[in-house]
Amino acid sequence: MRIFRVILPCVLTAAGLAAWNTPISNVSPRDVLGTAGRDSALDGRLRVPSGFRVTYYANGLPGVRFLVVGPDKMLYVSQPRSGRIVRLPDRNGDGFADTTEVVVAGLNQPHGMAFHKGALYVANTDGVVRVPLGANGLSAGAPIYVNHFEGGSGHTSRTIVFGADSAMYVSVGSSCNICVEKNPERATVLRFNEHGSDKRVYASGLRNAVGLAVNPTTKAIWVTQNERDDLKPSHEDLPPEEINILADGGDYGWPYCYGNRIPNPEYNDAARCASTLPPAIALQAHSAPLGLTFLTRATKLPADYRGDLLVAYHGSWNRDVPTGAKVVRIRLKDNKPVSVEDFITGWQTPDGKRWGRPVDVTVAADGAVLISDDASGAIYRVVR
Repeated sequence: MRIFRVILPCVLTAAGLAAWNTPISNVSPRDVLGTAGRDSALDGRLRVPSGFRVTYYANGLPGVRFLVVGPDKMLYVSQPRSGRIVRLPDRNGDGFADTTEVVVAGLNQPHGMAFHKGALYVANTDGVVRVPLGANGLSAGAPIYVNHFEGGSGHTSRTIVFGADSAMYVSVGSSCNICVEKNPERATVLRFNEHGSDKRVYASGLRNAVGLAVNPTTKAIWVTQNERDDLKPSHEDLPPEEINILADGGDYGWPYCYGNRIPNPEYNDAARCASTLPPAIALQAHSAPLGLTFLTRATKLPADYRGDLLVAYHGSWNRDVPTGAKVVRIRLKDNKPVSVEDFITGWQTPDGKRWGRPVDVTVAADGAVLISDDASGAIYRVVR
């Protein structure tokens, strides 16, 4: 698949959207974007703080989801609907992917990825596979399942990280909006040893913890939490989405509670909620926070960002007035989240329509920030 460098038109008309999908191969975004006096990028469609610039790193990647940088310093990307992992090298260092290389195909809804001791692990919807890689960074053999868990139904995406203890942690979302799960491994983060065995529930009560990241200072695992829908009578702004800091054996409330131990009306069990852990910080309801990354290595951002966190909001569906479809900065103090502010907006237009939906955020080997967008099939690069 070819990676195009394109310019987006400013006017949000049907013709403009059609033009956005048309490659303009003889013009580089570097020639016209981020010019003097302009604080936004992608021809005005994305808004960033003064002094920042956003360009395409790659596009033409339908359904692109999670991102990880490999030991080879190249970007690896999951495409669950296509069942594959691809690599997007930028060998000449110009800030644009040179090509798309298929690392492995034929997977079962692959989502999260992690490298551990040189090996690539991919979280399929039904289990984690280890992918043997050759010297060229591509698959050198068939993927090997190292564990299994319940796949499909409800929330199907699975995300993986390796902790500071070298253990493997995998999020498994719920099978429903709100219910008591028959399978105690649903709505949890599972822990395995580094080889994928010795499965146990590490944290529970997590309806859909799509994003996982290890705090580089405390080594605790942080997760984004997508909370329930259709909470009557205030489904617009309740319940809040969450950032949770995981504790071994911690119960984070779902389905019995939301927010700071507030009982869900379906169960109304205040005593049950009293033993649960509240969120580290509450986020806008129905904003659908997905990928998150700590900015410790983001050397192409200002120094005061490097103690903070970026989170991708995929955007609401269960809300009359749409929200989300942006990337936010979460400021930290003493390794605790204390405030939330917009970092990149513009994927959602004033009439509530969206031309893109951010999914994941990571820091590239060169210190730039990369953001995936599964609606437009693009990856963006952010620098100051």
